[in-house]
Amino acid sequence: HKPTYESMQKSLEAMKAHCLNNGVTDISMPRIGCGLDGLQWEKVSAILEEVFENTDIKITVYTL
Repeated sequence: HKPTYESMQKSLEAMKAHCLNNGVTDISMPRIGCGLDGLQWEKVSAILEEVFENTDIKITVYTL
């Protein structure tokens, strides 16, 4: 099944919890959900910013 913005947010919340519980301070990723899954990067980016805004976790996004 393709992700929705809601399932993307839930997944990113789980990723944030994992990072905080395991001392992860840096994440690198492509523009998740925006290739074959068809989500819009502007919306995914806003969700990423919202989920990780009150953390010290650095996120690097690569364009492939």
